[in-house]
Amino acid sequence: VLLLLSLLGLAAAGKLLVVPVDGSHWLSMRELLDLLQQKGHEVVVVAPEVSLHIKPSKTIVMKTYPVPFTQEEMDKVFKGSIMDLFKGGPFLERVIRQYKQAKKTSALFLATCTHLIHNKELLSYLEESRFDAILTDPILPCGAIVAKYLSLPSVYFLQQIPCGLEYQATQCPNPPSYVPRVFTELTDHMTFLQRVKNMLYDIPNFFLCDVVFQPYAELASEFLEQEVTVPDLLRQASVWLVKLDFVLHFPKPLMPNMVLISGVNCAYKKLSQ
Repeated sequence: VLLLLSLLGLAAAGKLLVVPVDGSHWLSMRELLDLLQQKGHEVVVVAPEVSLHIKPSKTIVMKTYPVPFTQEEMDKVFKGSIMDLFKGGPFLERVIRQYKQAKKTSALFLATCTHLIHNKELLSYLEESRFDAILTDPILPCGAIVAKYLSLPSVYFLQQIPCGLEYQATQCPNPPSYVPRVFTELTDHMTFLQRVKNMLYDIPNFFLCDVVFQPYAELASEFLEQEVTVPDLLRQASVWLVKLDFVLHFPKPLMPNMVLISGVNCAYKKLSQ
């Protein structure tokens, strides 16, 4: 008993490195970080000097680094993305608009990641700090690149990744005959023709993913000095904390290290039963 009690101090708190993704992704994660700090964990957030919502505060230790764009340039890109989401139109038109917007936003995020991993002073600090784990949102794999470089266990905090990369990375089943794709407005109960439609709607995802994720694979391969793909990077995760539940989303296959945490979002409202 005395031996176990002596080990409690070692397990009581840890040192966590956080590489967040800006926007609503950060608003959800910030809630989690506040709870972790209340439990005694040391949390250090790495973020660019220019961001939408990731700002220094009294409760969060933050290490910032310079990026090659201004606040005005970032705001313009994100406002365009938000306006585009609310536009209707035919499926092909929406895909083309999404493709163009994805190129703009992904270029901005890629520049952010590039300046993080090539900041030698910041990387030296991260190596010397000896973190226990890294928490990141894998919708963009910059945190996964840092985790592999520092050889840290990773915890992913996400809702979903474009093109279903979380399924590919975890080898989780994601059949188009069962799981509805984006824009189809289908349910998990489909007729044969609806299943065909669901499969066809999945095809453009391959092209969109190349635009967004292939530059990260090239960046990671150059930085880590070994050939890696984005699924390779995502496959490192120890735990996937998935912000889904079966009240608001259709049932889908899950793997043992994918944990549904539900209810963690940027709105401070409780859902009715």
